[in-house]
Amino acid sequence: MTASSRHFVLAAGGTGGHLTPAFALAHELERRGHHVALVTDQRGAAIPGKPDFLTAHVLPAGRFGKNPLRWLGGLLSVLKGRSMAKRLYETFQPSAVVGFGGYPAMPALLGARSLGIPTVIHEQNAVLGRVNRFFSGRVDAIATAYPQVDRLNRKHGGKVHLVGNPVRPGVLALRDEPFPAFTEDGLFRVLVTGGSQGARVLSAVVPDALSMLPTALRSRLQVTQQCRAEDIEAVRKRYADHDIPADLATYFEDMAATLADAHLFIGRAGASTIAELTAVGRPAILMPLPIATDDHQSANVREMVEAGGARSIRQPMSSVADLDHAGFSDRANADRKRQSDVLQKLTKDISRQIQAMAQRPETLANAAHAAWNCGRPKAASDLADLVESFGGADVQDVIRVGEREKSASATAKATATPGMGR
Repeated sequence: MTASSRHFVLAAGGTGGHLTPAFALAHELERRGHHVALVTDQRGAAIPGKPDFLTAHVLPAGRFGKNPLRWLGGLLSVLKGRSMAKRLYETFQPSAVVGFGGYPAMPALLGARSLGIPTVIHEQNAVLGRVNRFFSGRVDAIATAYPQVDRLNRKHGGKVHLVGNPVRPGVLALRDEPFPAFTEDGLFRVLVTGGSQGARVLSAVVPDALSMLPTALRSRLQVTQQCRAEDIEAVRKRYADHDIPADLATYFEDMAATLADAHLFIGRAGASTIAELTAVGRPAILMPLPIATDDHQSANVREMVEAGGARSIRQPMSSVADLDHAGFSDRANADRKRQSDVLQKLTKDISRQIQAMAQRPETLANAAHAAWNCGRPKAASDLADLVESFGGADVQDVIRVGEREKSASATAKATATPGMGR
């Protein structure tokens, strides 16, 4: 450690969406010679990918749902967590506390506020999350992943910094690699993922959507798809019936390598997914999760779709309950006809969008370039600059969201020179 090294605390809910950018920032701060600690819940402490050097502190954090009877218990848990956070800070003495959203970040930020420790929040989605919304008027800086963030009060604009959403180093390393060659007679590699909540509907519709492609395109398919364990054999049979080669798994250990070979991505629109697609430059057909909080996934696709790097297909809310309770292979439920109609429409929509993007090689390559131009590869570095500015030097060269800065960013993207072969 150097004489200028300082201590920082990162606070995040126990999901990958909150923790992935926290881990990326931890790596960057540790590389710069700082001490970093993590405040999270039990899930976050056990999640794969946590850096070995990052000590996790589990604090109680209450949840405030729709039932008012549970609010008192949630408040007591938060207050207990705040007291524990204050004791941690008295020992660790952080220069700043950085919140990444999720209820486990709440006691950490409250503890920092009560001790006068600078606070920063990072919002991964294009809609400000509930915990970040609560703290937006109280923190010293707000870091965002998108130029436009819904539910962010305009009066806080002076402390907003557009940094992007940090991605894993292995994925970021692909940014300067060329888009994989896609020719009239070469393989057409499609990657399908959807996470624990999204894989079921994609398993239900994507195999049939691919089977509806023109023969010249369908015969070149090579599919890689993530499925739920309970669905994987049914999906395998469906692809076999369509005579489409498919590599299926419940989890892909090396997602960077899988993404590197893909010509087209089909999946949900979580913040980390969008960040990785734009970092690498992969065209996508995105189906936002309709039950996502504040419908934030629909907002996440906005920038990429407007740029021409993705197509968005809306899944009806009604189909979520049908699929979750019955499963796509069980057609004996009372709503079988309605479910079947919804799935048939989604299937046709996906097939049409695939054809529109992949019918000509240059169309897919152009979409890849548009996606690449939406990427913010310096997100981890810019966020670290912002965080380092507290307790040390002045605010570093991160992007303030304002008209002049938006214009400069747009100009830079328009003139960007992508990797070879793009």
